[in-house]
This record gives sequence, structure tokens and C-alpha cells, in this order.
Amino acid sequence: MIREYKTIQEVNGPLMMVRKVQGVTYDELGEIELPNGDIRHCKVLEVNGENAVVQLFEPSAGINLADSKVRFLGHPLQLGVSSEMLGRVFNGMGAPIDGGADILPDEYRDINGLPMNPAARDYPNEFIQTGISAIDGLNTLVRGQKLPIFSGSGLPHAALAAQIARQAKVLGDEGANFAVVFAAIGITFEESNYFVEEFRRTGAIDRTVLFTNLANDPAVERIATPRMALTAAEYLAFEKNMHVLVILTDITNYAEALREISAAKKEVPGRRGYPGYLYTDLATMYERAGRQLGKAGSITMIPILTMPEDDKTHPIPDLTGYITEGQIILSRELFRRGVNPPIDVLPSLSRLKDKGIGEGKTRADHSGVLNQLFAAYSTGKENKELMSILGEAALSPTDLLYAKFADEFEQRYVSQGPDENRSIEETLTIGWELLSILPKAELKRIKTEFIEQYLPPSGDVSSLSGGAAKG
Repeated sequence: MIREYKTIQEVNGPLMMVRKVQGVTYDELGEIELPNGDIRHCKVLEVNGENAVVQLFEPSAGINLADSKVRFLGHPLQLGVSSEMLGRVFNGMGAPIDGGADILPDEYRDINGLPMNPAARDYPNEFIQTGISAIDGLNTLVRGQKLPIFSGSGLPHAALAAQIARQAKVLGDEGANFAVVFAAIGITFEESNYFVEEFRRTGAIDRTVLFTNLANDPAVERIATPRMALTAAEYLAFEKNMHVLVILTDITNYAEALREISAAKKEVPGRRGYPGYLYTDLATMYERAGRQLGKAGSITMIPILTMPEDDKTHPIPDLTGYITEGQIILSRELFRRGVNPPIDVLPSLSRLKDKGIGEGKTRADHSGVLNQLFAAYSTGKENKELMSILGEAALSPTDLLYAKFADEFEQRYVSQGPDENRSIEETLTIGWELLSILPKAELKRIKTEFIEQYLPPSGDVSSLSGGAAKG
């Protein structure tokens, strides 16, 4: 039996204190009935004896302490899940906002999910093609992996996220078995509209579940949005045996909402004012990705966060890096030079890339090409720095070739159009064309048989000049 309480003691901003409650539990959902019959929603943040502190989902204006009633519903926030969610757009609380009919759910699920038993985890080892060379070729995304993108304010991470969502696919599987769950957290209406229109323009909306939480929505909804998305992803992956790519943008907005709620609760702040449990809270989301033994489906996650002041030591990217398996870093310097997407491949890392490449997954020469491109680009950047200090005359002919390689690499390999979807074969071919700039004797990280099979004739870079000019 659901009890009604008329014991609201105080309302302080987004928080409300209810006295003399019984049987109320943490995270439980509640309803507030105003004297005029309006219904508002809340959830329990803290229970202390007979007192409960609840977080309001809507504004507190109009709540009369004496006449308003509170009902606790006996369950946490839930999402009704169904395969009909594909192709639909929802708000941050899981309600459809695309003008379509309500979803008829197969079941209701707690948005907090359940921890995945470590013994039931299967190791990620299958390649996901994003169509972006700097990711596929050098920092490969593997099915079941958590690979965040570290960006900065003003960098084109939104366009990169939309491009990955449009283009990502699992090689060898039917397209109908692959889905994208996209959660936009704390963004503007213009950004939200951009994602929706972009997916509709390209037809990617048909395999996408889109959750959008706007910047003017309540902070507590911002906390719920990524969990709504992950709940939908778990259902599609482990009940419908689909391979699901989850893209969350922007995790920084999520962490700011967490800090806001923590401050309202008067909790002791941690680093830079964020709550001390930020690491644990992020881990409860990130660790919902993965593969399960005996289940055909999988969840691969790409969280996107903007680093305040481009600082990689900020608590949000710092803690995220501890939990996830690598990171893709966007460079402001490359962006200023017109390289788009401005992925800085040297500090970027995919810790599981070796498990998703090679014969039977991408191509047998992939590992050697990857290592050689990394080494050549690193050397080329060092030589360019020396050239700017000592002058071009101080460099040997081979050093100058490495410097030329670095420029061509950025313009031809890293930079590509927003609608350019490269297969892994195209990515590897461009890599071999770039390596042909260098003397064959410099290719020390690739097996001789692959050099003989794939390397174009030395100096035959006619295709590069056009590509560089185009970039």
C-alpha cells in the first residue's frame, strides 16, 4: 500500500525534506501532488531515521508545505524497454519527444542496472570500423571496449561523435544486428537539433536510440540520462543479441551536475569541488560496457568529455583514464591548422587495439603499418621542431623526408571529410602510400614480405599531392 505524507518540512532549492517516513529507501522514486492537482516527481537522495531528503525533477515553485502531498512509489527510476526504441528520440527521462506514439515496453528496468560479474566477462577482441583512419588504423576500437574521446571547448567533438554514430559497423555482421545508443547530456537545443537532423539526413536514425538532455533541464535529469541510455543498450545487447555502440556526450556536463547536487546536500567536497565518490560514480556507468560469456551481443562505449582549460590532469579526464581502456585526444593545434578531425595520434591510445587487428580481423599487415606510422610521425614531428630552431640546412635528406612525411600524414591520413567513410583497406592503403615517401631501409617495423606485397614504388606519391591539396 502506497502511503501519502503531508509532512514536508522545508524546500531548499532542488532539495526537499520530508519527515516521519516509513520504509523509504535510497534512490526510490516519488510523486509530489500540489494543492491544484499538479504532479511533480522526485527521488530519494538520503534517508536519516524517519527523515528523507529528496531531489526534485521539476522546479520547486508552487509547493505548499502544508497542503502538498508526497507519495513514494516503492521502486527506483525505471525505463520501459523494447526493440521499438530503435529510430526514436527521447528526452533525458526516457519520454518520447519525436512526435511518435509512446513505446509499448516489453519490460521495465531499473536504470542503475546490475554490476556485471567479472567472471562472466568475455575479453574484447573484435574490430569495429568507424570509417575514421586515425581511429581504425592507429587507435583501433574493439567490440566491448570503453574508449573515451578527450576534447576541449570549441573543438569539433560533436561532429566527430555524429560521424562515428553514422559510420560505425561491425565487419562481417549484418547491419540489422548493429545499433547505436546516443546520449546527449547537458547540451544546447541547437546541438540537440543538429544530432537529430544529422541522423535523419543520413538514415542512421533507423538503427539509433537517441536520448537528449538539454542544458536548461534539471541537474537530476542529467544524472539519469546516461543511465537511461545504458539501460536501453543492455536490453538491446543482452536480450536482443545486438552489438551496441554507446556514445555519451558530454561527460563533463554530467560531472558538473553531480557536483551541483553534492553541494546542495552539503557534502564535503573533493578535488576542485567534485564529490569524493566521482571515481566510483563514473565507474558505475563505464563498467556497464563489455561482453558477457554465452551472450552474442555486446556494448562498446565512447564517452566524450571536454577537458576544462584543455587540462588532462583535471579530475574528470584523469579519473576517466583510470577506468577506461585508453583515450582519443583532440588537438587544438591541429584544429587551428585545418586538420579535421583534429585527432592527436601520439598521446592517444587504445590499450586493446592489438586484440582487434591482424589476419582474420583487419589485415595481416595492420600491426606493422600501425607501429611504423607511429614511429615515422613521431620522428617527423621532432625533425620539424629541429628545422624551426636550426633551419632546414641542418637536417639530412632523410630527416627532411621524415618532416615531409609528418605534414602529409596530418593532411592525408588524419584529416578527412565529415562524410568520408573509409574502409580499413582504404586506411591501410593510404598508410602504405605515405610510407613510400621514406627510404625502404627506414621501414624496420614491418615484415619484409608485407613490404614487398603492399609498398608502392619508392617516390610514387602522385596520389598524395592531390590528397594533401584536398585536405
